[in-house]
Amino acid sequence: MKQIGNVYLIAAISIVGGGLFGFDISSMSAIISGDSYLCYFQQGPLNADGSCSGPHADVQGGITASMAGGSWLAALISGLLSDRFGRKKAIMIGSVIWVIGCIIVSASQDIAMLIVGRVINGFCVGICSAQVPVYISEIAPPTKRGRLVGAQQWAITWGILIMFYISYGCSYIKGPAAFRIPWALQMIPAILLFFGMMFLPESPRWLAAHDRWEECERVLILVHGKGDPDSPWVAREFREIKEWCEIERQAKAVTYLSLLSPKMINRTHIGLFTQIWSQLTGMNVMMYYITYVFTMAGLTGNTLLVSSSIQYVINVVMTVPALLYVDRIGRRPTLLVGAALMAIWLFANAGILATYGTNPGPGGVDGIPEASVSVTGAPSKAVIACSYLFVASYAPTWGPVSWIYPPELYPNHVRGKAVALATSGNWAFNFALGYFVPPAFVNIRWETYIIFGVFCVAMFFHVFFIFPETAGKPLEEVMEMFEDPNGIPYLGTPAWKTKNYYSATARMEHGEGLEKKMSMEASPERHEVVGAKEQV
Repeated sequence: MKQIGNVYLIAAISIVGGGLFGFDISSMSAIISGDSYLCYFQQGPLNADGSCSGPHADVQGGITASMAGGSWLAALISGLLSDRFGRKKAIMIGSVIWVIGCIIVSASQDIAMLIVGRVINGFCVGICSAQVPVYISEIAPPTKRGRLVGAQQWAITWGILIMFYISYGCSYIKGPAAFRIPWALQMIPAILLFFGMMFLPESPRWLAAHDRWEECERVLILVHGKGDPDSPWVAREFREIKEWCEIERQAKAVTYLSLLSPKMINRTHIGLFTQIWSQLTGMNVMMYYITYVFTMAGLTGNTLLVSSSIQYVINVVMTVPALLYVDRIGRRPTLLVGAALMAIWLFANAGILATYGTNPGPGGVDGIPEASVSVTGAPSKAVIACSYLFVASYAPTWGPVSWIYPPELYPNHVRGKAVALATSGNWAFNFALGYFVPPAFVNIRWETYIIFGVFCVAMFFHVFFIFPETAGKPLEEVMEMFEDPNGIPYLGTPAWKTKNYYSATARMEHGEGLEKKMSMEASPERHEVVGAKEQV
């Protein structure tokens, strides 16, 4: 079967796996406030006005969080799956699981069946969210790696936007079809992903790790050499992969406990916290439960749903700058700016709700207990504006970089399991927060924003002192930053001293490690540098 060699097309197909998570987010956020959903899954008495109140707050939290619970377990397993069968096949397995989950969810007869289906959907999301970044990072050239891996976040934002409008359109349908149709339509992208992956090559680094050197070289020629077997860039890349594989073969067999060894613990904790902090920003909470927030601001009916959809449009549009500039700007500045801005908007929302909000009583606004604060007039517009600005701050910063950064930190032989562990942290906290937020809005109200604002301040300082810059460096050279030149065990280069070597000039001055391997004055090597420069 003829394989695709264009890295942008490879990324475009594989990131559909990320888009599945986006479909899930907005299919819930748009549906949980609809009468069809609320009446079908009604628990307890009706509201005072005779309308359906739907599941209890803690049960709705459990329904929402069940997908993340399945994703946590699957993310851990995905490392074993990916190392055994390959990055490509792991993603294809995930797409099949998604179709099975969608069938169960769309046919749900009660809350228990809905939760089971969402857990199965979570298995797919856990596998794809962990292994799509690994796959793309291992196949992409260094100077394009950030934008290509970050495109997974863009796919998530498109999935959120598309499914929201599908769900919004279906909200005019009477009866259970209003939520069954959107949940069933989620199968389509997974089917396209499965068949699209058939035309993509396997990760060259995975092939090398399994001694499939001829296939590895063919993939490098196809993707990096654009079909030219004599490409200097391919020769250099192939040689570096081979050298690192030889070094890694001397290591012991990799288990998850290996990631806690003194040599790995620093980068393991950085990768894990990158994913944990991305959840503790509160972004996915804003996506799942934005209808509650805007109900507090006095929006109802179609106005509520349309205002929520504007947030999703902002999310799509504001992710684009990251794809264009994240390699040039670097990972550290992007994360630091994002954390600072998000803290500002979260504290602003907390202050507005605390100062101008009123308590609507135990029933909440419009009979929604989670909408436990009511604001009107200018303060309500300020809450909406801060919510939009929060999304606009997250979308070009922590959104894409949380997927880009972890796969860049690890050696080839542990990357699959290490990224799986980091991604499992994402889903563990996604689960916890999805379950926590509805009761939090009911019980601690506006203080919920204070909690996430404090998290954003904490992640700012954590990134500044601990997270090194990885932009513009081949994966094999990132490893050198974690090896201390003075022999102090595994402390590595201080994070604030690391630099971005995106530009060709900076990469040549830095040497990309070439000085350690060859003389820059020798003619053949000089040609390689020129070839690499042209590839950039």
